[in-house]
Amino acid sequence: MKLSRRQLLGAAAGGSLVLAGGCAQVSRVVNGPPPSLEPPRHNVEPDLACINRFAFGLSALDDKPLRQGRRAWFEEQLSPSADEPGTLALALWRMDIHHLTAYELRDIPVPRIIEQLQRGAILRAVYSPWQVRERMVDFWSNHFSIFARKGLAAYRKPQDEREVIRAHCLGSFPEMLKASARSTAMLLYLDQQASSFSQPNENYARELLELHSLGVDAGYTQQDVMEAARCFTGWTEERRFLKARGQFVFREDLHDDGVKEVLGHRILPDGVKEGEKIVEIVSMHPSTARHIARKLCLNFLGREDEEVTKPVSDAYLASKGDIKTMLWALYDLSEAGLAKSTIKRPFDVAVTAIRSLGAETDGGSPLQDRLAKMGQPLYQWPMPDGFPVDAVAWKGSLLARWNFALDLAEGRIKGSFLNHERLKGLDAAGICSAMMGVSPDSSRMKSLMARMPDSMKPVETAALCLASSDFQWRHA
Repeated sequence: MKLSRRQLLGAAAGGSLVLAGGCAQVSRVVNGPPPSLEPPRHNVEPDLACINRFAFGLSALDDKPLRQGRRAWFEEQLSPSADEPGTLALALWRMDIHHLTAYELRDIPVPRIIEQLQRGAILRAVYSPWQVRERMVDFWSNHFSIFARKGLAAYRKPQDEREVIRAHCLGSFPEMLKASARSTAMLLYLDQQASSFSQPNENYARELLELHSLGVDAGYTQQDVMEAARCFTGWTEERRFLKARGQFVFREDLHDDGVKEVLGHRILPDGVKEGEKIVEIVSMHPSTARHIARKLCLNFLGREDEEVTKPVSDAYLASKGDIKTMLWALYDLSEAGLAKSTIKRPFDVAVTAIRSLGAETDGGSPLQDRLAKMGQPLYQWPMPDGFPVDAVAWKGSLLARWNFALDLAEGRIKGSFLNHERLKGLDAAGICSAMMGVSPDSSRMKSLMARMPDSMKPVETAALCLASSDFQWRHA
């Protein structure tokens, strides 16, 4: 079953269903204008909203994820165990990237390194019980985006993922920023290995200020960027014989030891501590609090206005950048009904689809190829700003999303399996109700069912459910 635009379902006023399949039953669905990716207009119950917002949706393998209540669940999620379920732990253990150093990985082709990075991200998001942690890993990996295909970055990225992103994703943002500044993956990606007193590299200094901390509208100047770049001269990767090659090193002989002035602060000559001082200054700057708050609110609440960003920004400043404190602020705002629907990026679509169906996956290349076709090949966004969040950026991925839904439901993605026995004995309303986590009698489900063709096979029903705008959005 393949889709063409002529076979797509026109968007109704309610925005319920946005796909029609390429088989006879599905092609009978309503004809109309070209489909859109507009958020549905149905409210969802609080438990489901919480799961959709802070986890990767419902899992068919866990029928009562919030059995202890939303707040107790969230509190437990913020103190995750290092342990993972046995099958997940075994799958991760088998990957080279979890055992070898950056220099030892050099004998492995870059595509294989990236394949393992993607596989690990998919498997953890699908199977880890620590869903809030995986949400935050996804968020911070995008915030500190590294294009793994640039130069030697792929060989350094596994260590960055462990020691920067995962080590600090629920900890302290200033500590994460400090770790990122010493990450050879980040430094190589932003050309810092070529920085010296004679030619300071502005790439890392600029992205540190613009993307990682203050934000583009913080009022810093080009002179601040140039002076910060001088502070970071000598920050590079160790490549000398009989040294810890591939690790961060400060090279005094490459450092500019003059006086600098950054953001109104006079920086006296102090070797490696000059760069550390810059990281300290920006990590506690009010503009950084606002910038991080805006990104968190847009990602989790679908908004970035003052009503929601100020409480999160205040939480950042009061806690000195504690991430859990900011997450509690986000949780309280969500509970207060101050959230909107947010578009699912392709990674989110794939993971939530697998979880909602109770499907199995090895996270391998066929599934990764589908992510690429939908526009999100993990670790391969070439710009340092990370994959976009807004819905407009993803409207071009509609057809690929629909084809993914059909192929996953029909078992055409090698390495990803749906046990069709799970669907037997359920009518269309039962299938969609189980996948969405909503009552068959709800207005949302009635609207969805109104656009379902009669006499559809269970797999086709599941595919249409995955392709509906109800599924393509994380709901308020």
